[in-house]
Amino acid sequence: MLIDTYGRVATDLRVSLTDRCNLRCTYCMPEEGLQWLAKPDLLTDDEIVRLIRIAVTDLGVTEVRFTGGEPLLRPGLVGIVERVAALDPRPQMSLTTNGIGLKRTAQALKAAGLDRVNVSLDTLRPDVFKTLTRRDRHKDVIEGMAAARDAGLTPVKVNAVLMPGLNDDEAPDLLAWAVEQGYELRFIEQMPLDAQHGWKRDGMITAGDILASLRTRFTLTEEGAAERGSAPAERWTVDGGPATVGVIASVTRPFCRACDRTRLTADGQVRTCLFATEESDLRGALRSGAPDADVAELWKKAMWGKKAGSGLDDPSFLQPDRPMSAIGG
Repeated sequence: MLIDTYGRVATDLRVSLTDRCNLRCTYCMPEEGLQWLAKPDLLTDDEIVRLIRIAVTDLGVTEVRFTGGEPLLRPGLVGIVERVAALDPRPQMSLTTNGIGLKRTAQALKAAGLDRVNVSLDTLRPDVFKTLTRRDRHKDVIEGMAAARDAGLTPVKVNAVLMPGLNDDEAPDLLAWAVEQGYELRFIEQMPLDAQHGWKRDGMITAGDILASLRTRFTLTEEGAAERGSAPAERWTVDGGPATVGVIASVTRPFCRACDRTRLTADGQVRTCLFATEESDLRGALRSGAPDADVAELWKKAMWGKKAGSGLDDPSFLQPDRPMSAIGG
């Protein structure tokens, strides 16, 4: 197992397939984009599948989520999903995406074995979307989500980040729309993972702000800890259910104590936490000819050293050098 010194066991693997993205969200990267990883630095499709196989068959991982960057930009994505779906035991597989390419790929991903998707959508207003993402692709995201739902990649979960002065008034509208469409909405507090290092705690839209806004229109009933388990989102039933809404309060209400995640970057580095300042190199081991058992030991050693928490509540907190797009969500 991937166990740490605090007794937490990592069963949820987040795999970043690329650091590239076709949006330029203001809370993630600058308008001109970033210096992307060179192709030789990226894990190959075979290396990705091998590492997932080791995680699933040797280390107890039961869930795999493909992330980016934007994972739909990975040419071999459908093939990777198909090969992972053939593993025994078969892990649950999901994908976190901006949704732009889903209309084209949803059916193929479902046929390959993908179980569900999380789609990032911060606003229902096309003009605000263009301001936030610096791209005019709102319609493509909406159509991609519908395609995912129609393909059976359900439940379709929607991830929304509220930004002061841009979309901070949209929480009730987003929830009403998600309930109508049959999507599961999750609000995420803005985290200090932007490439510009411009994040400020003061002025950020907190979980408390979000819930207060939602309660102006909806009756919310909090679910208990048993229902939440190790999930990062605190959940509430909406107007008596069955619809729910979640809030991922990474900054103001961290959930590190129940964390069950391990992360693999697109260049083959193990990260024990989104906010980790250290990484462990698995790509080098693969390319030097290390057997599976040695790779597994390196992974276990990395996770054994996982810290108790993210450190976000510490005044001396330092933002990681890698932005979210290079880590994987």
